[in-house]
Amino acid sequence: MGELFSGPGGIAAGAHAAAKNAGVGLSHLWANDYDRDTVRTYVRNIPGATNSSVRFGDVRELDIESLPSPSGFAFGFPCNDYSLVGESKGLDGDFGPLYKYGARVLQHHQPEWFVAENVSGLRSANDGRDFAIILRELRAAGVGYTLVPHLYKFEEYGVPQRRHRIIIVGVRNDIDVNFRVPAPTHKHRDQWKPVSAVLSDIPRHLANQELTRQSPLVEERLRHIPPGKNVFNTEDLPEHLRLNVRGATLSQIYRRLDPDQPSYTITGSGGGGTHGYHWHEPRALTNRERARIQTFDDDFVFLGSKESVRKQVGMAVPPEGARVIFEALFKSFQGQPYEFVPRNLDDDGLPA
Repeated sequence: MGELFSGPGGIAAGAHAAAKNAGVGLSHLWANDYDRDTVRTYVRNIPGATNSSVRFGDVRELDIESLPSPSGFAFGFPCNDYSLVGESKGLDGDFGPLYKYGARVLQHHQPEWFVAENVSGLRSANDGRDFAIILRELRAAGVGYTLVPHLYKFEEYGVPQRRHRIIIVGVRNDIDVNFRVPAPTHKHRDQWKPVSAVLSDIPRHLANQELTRQSPLVEERLRHIPPGKNVFNTEDLPEHLRLNVRGATLSQIYRRLDPDQPSYTITGSGGGGTHGYHWHEPRALTNRERARIQTFDDDFVFLGSKESVRKQVGMAVPPEGARVIFEALFKSFQGQPYEFVPRNLDDDGLPA
């Protein structure tokens, strides 16, 4: 498998776990990311990855045609310009057009299959026109691909987090394989995994378990905010602990986790008040706690500063979510049965 925009290895970790479960031989061929700490983390954790096989640098300067041809390809193309948070410039932004480098891999190397990932906001960028353009280009690359785009809600697949992502699975047109969307394993709300189930037994000695120093004011503010609430919807919050920010009543700023529910979406950026907060202790989450919510194994060690690790964890694809999709893909190639559901997006990215 080759991979662009690899991040710290969430997709790769999920793919390797899926291959093991499905009895498929999957090997790392190459990967690329523009963040040095992220590359170091990927090399540290992904089987077969080396300093020479994981290329650090801007994808726009990568000689894609000279890369060895992979049989499978993954790319979580940058979401900055498609996120619902921000200006949502879409294809008019600096990051929006970078999906074209994934299309170039498909055009030149023509792998048997690919898996692409982006945020749910991709559907609405420029009134949905951007998503339709992207799907059209991916479908026409090389000899052509049959695409199955779907908006996955990862809490319905056992991830203790409400995280919704568009995943596009493509199979080369000359291959007789029919990929179907794997059926949710935790469809109903009473089946969702609560965040307390994964944060209650973390040993302090684990890597990436450093605590964030909280100011006395932040600690006092958090003590007044009930589980599941944030600084804006806590009715009896004392005046000196309030924040005067307009239009932020639905914000996740200083929002504490609800121990009986999946976490809200873990993010990799944001200033004060956006780090995710424990439901009982008046503090921000540790990076290991964030990694647990993202379903990374405890032996997956993130390298870099605490803020760098926070960004890596927040930007990653949950390995468990990726595993479910890759396992269905590998079973499709093997002709093995699995439970599936209809896709919820059509060929133009509109609700199916």
